[in-house]
Amino acid sequence: MKDKILIEPEPDGFDRKGANLSTQIGPVLLLTAIFFLNFSARVVYAPLMPEIETDLNITHSDAGSMFFYLSIGYFITLLGSGWVAASLNHRRTIILSSVVLGLALFFTAFSGGLKTIRFTLLLLGAAAGLYLPSGIATLTQLINQRHWGKALAVHELAPNLGFIMAPLLSELIMIWFSWRSVPVMLGITTIFLGIGFAFYSREVSFTSVPPGFTSFKLFFSNPAFWIMVILFSLGIAGTLGIYTMLPLYLVAEHAIDRNYANTLLSFSRILSLFTALAGGWTSDRFGPRNTLIIVFLFSGITTMAIGAASDHWIIVPIFLQPMIAVCFFPAGFAALSRIGPPGASNIAVSLAAPLAFMIGGGAVPSLIGFMGDTISFASGIGLVGGVITLGALLSYFLKL
Repeated sequence: MKDKILIEPEPDGFDRKGANLSTQIGPVLLLTAIFFLNFSARVVYAPLMPEIETDLNITHSDAGSMFFYLSIGYFITLLGSGWVAASLNHRRTIILSSVVLGLALFFTAFSGGLKTIRFTLLLLGAAAGLYLPSGIATLTQLINQRHWGKALAVHELAPNLGFIMAPLLSELIMIWFSWRSVPVMLGITTIFLGIGFAFYSREVSFTSVPPGFTSFKLFFSNPAFWIMVILFSLGIAGTLGIYTMLPLYLVAEHAIDRNYANTLLSFSRILSLFTALAGGWTSDRFGPRNTLIIVFLFSGITTMAIGAASDHWIIVPIFLQPMIAVCFFPAGFAALSRIGPPGASNIAVSLAAPLAFMIGGGAVPSLIGFMGDTISFASGIGLVGGVITLGALLSYFLKL
């Protein structure tokens, strides 16, 4: 019997043609809240890293490697999320992700050494990786394709809020407590929201068919899919990859106080809330391909500027770079969701995102940390920025 190409069935009575953002804003905001905690759990260790380095007595390379272990866990479950969603459905997968993620945050808080915290971050990444394909699949099933850019832009408010709130909440909590209290409080909130989602999300319970050979062949034989894998690697590198190592860079090479560095890191992401929405509108208006070309060109240039700027000018690229870099994701997810048949968006995400996250969110911080120990953080960040600019050229060849 031949494998079936993945098509996700729609619930009885669900009229996809009539679904626009305004009629589905409740479920969209609920998913956005879950994504906010999911993302915050992965980035909160960036503002904590100067304290973790001191507490655990580790090097810059060790600090960067922690994000690599987190990305390995994320890689594994993100890759296998199609089978999990097929067994549980998307709603239960999202609930499972939230509860296990909250527990993993607790375990991380009680880590006593580098090996232990690496293992707990591996578990944390694995729990977080279950969410994204099911979240994106649910979102694109709820909303008509004409409004995907705007809906995904709302969803992308979550990581942008996470970028802003993680440093602020970390500094606020560390006024009275140690860094270990931050993941504990975040874990409690994550578990409670997962339980809340279980009670208030029955109307968004979409199912999935497990990926088979035909599903893999459908994407792996499509050049556009492989281009998107590379583009997502670059998009994640320009956002998460730079963000995770920026506090260490500012403290170590610009002699900036940790509190001020985290405050600067947080405030620099505020305007990105609005530019992310603008990125969704631009993707709907001019198309994902044209949007990606512009985003990668200017994201790469401003990333290189972070590495090259002097102490007096460093604040300028720190504010400009995230405003541009976050515009990748609405266009990127819209482009990825158009590859393959309708209903295959969760498979497209679960195949493309794992490798992209491991490269952009794991290998890139490790590279920057290694160069911070051997040459300089500035050299590592500048190198990453140069590679990101190549995404503009690659986007030109993207066919959707």
